[in-house]
Amino acid sequence: MLLSVWLSLAVVCMMGAMSPGPSLAVVLKHTLSGGMKNGMLAALSHGLGVGLYAAASLLGLGALMLQFPTVYQMLVYLGAAYLAYLGIKILLAKAHGSELQVQHSEVSSKTALQDGFAIAFLNPKLAIFFLALFSQFIDPENLTLSIGIIMCLTVLVIDTGWYLLVALLTEVSKNRFGFNQQNVWLDKLLGAVFIALAIRVVVSL
Repeated sequence: MLLSVWLSLAVVCMMGAMSPGPSLAVVLKHTLSGGMKNGMLAALSHGLGVGLYAAASLLGLGALMLQFPTVYQMLVYLGAAYLAYLGIKILLAKAHGSELQVQHSEVSSKTALQDGFAIAFLNPKLAIFFLALFSQFIDPENLTLSIGIIMCLTVLVIDTGWYLLVALLTEVSKNRFGFNQQNVWLDKLLGAVFIALAIRVVVSL
């Protein structure tokens, strides 16, 4: 793959990763509630999910979804339901003291991994996005294993790197401005954001 072609692909992937949406909300949620470690775990699992979608798109998953719109819509609705579930869970959660915060952080590491991956996996639009994106950069007849690996790794590294940076900056800002204790109003805002995102996903179909 030519360097100029790879740079163009990297720029588009970077713009896609940086666009605000459910993925950003999930990383922010886990960083604010569980600390930088949980935020980074969510970023890593999300990057893995996005990388898998990129690989699947090269194998024809995106084209398959276009041929079977019912399957595509089902995944979209599952994604919206998961977002709504996260929002309701946040809104119904009870505030806890600083002693419980440590225990909550430890337990939620697994949840951070789960949420990060699920937000990517339950977003079939990624498959369509990568199908459209990759078609601009590759010739199917000349696609080799090495080119496919480079493209998938580019997607994975850029997405993971961006959200790791988001987790780091969120943690720094949280400490700088004294948001170390649980903020009930911030939790309610995050819960409302997840529900609003779920509604937007359904309406945009």
